[in-house]
Formats: sequence, C-alpha cells, structure tokens
Amino acid sequence: MMLKENKGLVFDIQSYSVHDGPGCRTLVFLSGCPLRCQWCANPEGWEYRRRPMLRMSKCVHLSQGCTRCLRACPFEAISRYSDGTGIMINWTICASCETMECTEACLHEALVVCGKWISESELMRILNRDRNFWGARGGVTFSGGEPFLQRDFILAVLKKCKEAYIHTAVETTAYTDRDFLLQAMKYIDFAFIDIKHMDPERHKEKTGVTNEIILANIVALVTSHWPGRLVIRMPVIEGFNDSEDNIIATADFMKKVGLKEINLLPFHRLGESKWRQLGMDYPYSEKEGIPEEVLGPLQDIFLERDILCYVGHDTPF
Repeated sequence: MMLKENKGLVFDIQSYSVHDGPGCRTLVFLSGCPLRCQWCANPEGWEYRRRPMLRMSKCVHLSQGCTRCLRACPFEAISRYSDGTGIMINWTICASCETMECTEACLHEALVVCGKWISESELMRILNRDRNFWGARGGVTFSGGEPFLQRDFILAVLKKCKEAYIHTAVETTAYTDRDFLLQAMKYIDFAFIDIKHMDPERHKEKTGVTNEIILANIVALVTSHWPGRLVIRMPVIEGFNDSEDNIIATADFMKKVGLKEINLLPFHRLGESKWRQLGMDYPYSEKEGIPEEVLGPLQDIFLERDILCYVGHDTPF
C-alpha cells in the first residue's frame, strides 16, 4: 500500500542562489508567516493559501479590450473602472476564492496564481536535479514566509535531505513552537534568524507580534548545543530599528547569549511591486533604500564587542 505523502504550499523555488547559505543553493519559499513586517519583500508568502496576483503591466484590457477575467470570475469580483482606465479587483471577495477561474482565463499572465502544492517526493526530485550544479558546499535553503509554519512537511523534507546527504539551511523568524524548532534544527546545518527590534512593543508595532518568543527561542537554540552555524540577521529600517540604543541592545543580547555573527541588511524597496499586485498598500513607498556605507557606524558597535558584523551580501560562507 502506498503511504500518503505530505504536501507543502510553496510560492517560489529559485535555483543558483549564492547569498542564502554556503555555496550555490536552491531556495524553497514556503507559504504562511505569523509576522506582518511592513517592509516585507515577499508579501505573497504571508498567507497559507493560494492567492491571485494582478500584474497590470501585462494586462491587455486597455489596449485590446480583453474582458476574459471579468467573464470568468463566478463571484463578480473583477470590474472595470467607470472612467475606463482599467480593471479593478475586490480583494476581499478574492480572499475566499479557491478556484481562481480568472487566472485560467487570462492568456497574458496578468493574473497568476501565487502558491503551488507540492509533494515531498516532487520537491526532492527538484533538489536532486539541482544538486548537480551546487558544487561541494551547496545545498538547499528553506525560506518563506516562515518555513517552520508547515511543520509536518518541512520536517519530513528535512529528514529526507539528511538521508540524501544534502546540506540544509533555513531563514526563519524563529517565531514558532520551541520544541518543534529544536526538533527541526537537528536536521539543519546553517541558519539565519532575524532580530528586528529588541523592544517588544516596537517589534509588535511594525511586525504584528512581540519579540519574546523569538529571543527566547534563540537562547534555547544556543543552549541546546546545536552544532550548526547561526548568523543573526537584521533588516535595518530607518526610523525603526537603526537607533544606537537598539543596536547596542542587540549587540549586548548577542554577547550575553554567546552569538558571534550578525548580518545587517539595508532596507530596499525591491518587493514594492508585489504589494500592488496583491492589492495592498505598501507602507514604505515614500522611503528610500539605505546605502550600505551608511551602516558603518552600526557595524562598529558590533565589532567593538567582538561580534563579526557583515553588511549586505558580505556574509562569508
């Protein structure tokens, strides 16, 4: 009798990444995240469900008068602007749609489905295909969303990766059940864990959750004597977490816990278009990206405490 396989919801798989762990890697982005970071570059990974995205640059409604998506939607969630400037979507109605006929009707990939259910064996087939190009130090990195949200799937895949001698990495918020985190990390060789702010209320203000679980899980992982390599990561957001007080508090926490590496990522707006495609307002649309050289004084605070601090994509692997 064939056993039923776990399936995971994945919103992207990228091959040949060199910034998300040692060597050349395949990135697997799992859907669903408990955080709602206002600068998020992957908002399409927030929800644990398949969802439509509208890329207006590919829509031919204005140029060719196409109305295929309007006619295909059984819920009348798509309509035309009264001034004839294009189509609009009622995203509230779309949130409960599971069939997404509009995406099948669109012949120009303006309306697409974000998220695909994939079995453990199908994902392993992709990883085994890609491993021919990883080199000796590469492997797979699980990202998201929050990869530990889909517990049964990620744990099963991690075990299969270890059985296949595949190097494993994770990019996680660590906002998850502690026992599960420690269980899953047994099958992981390298980890990026984000610390976005040391003040719980400031953390909640911009991410939707406080930071107590995250910090406690980091301490638990370190004291568990996990043998892998952990690099703390901080997206540096002007006016939110770039104050000297917060950087010092982060460095002091790392020093106390015994953490030795952090990666500062300057804010960028590369994900802004995805917010529009999902019908959401991007809170940081007026903010400019931060040049890496501006982070020098923040980097010094960590270096003065004997904590290795990498800026941007300078993390050595």
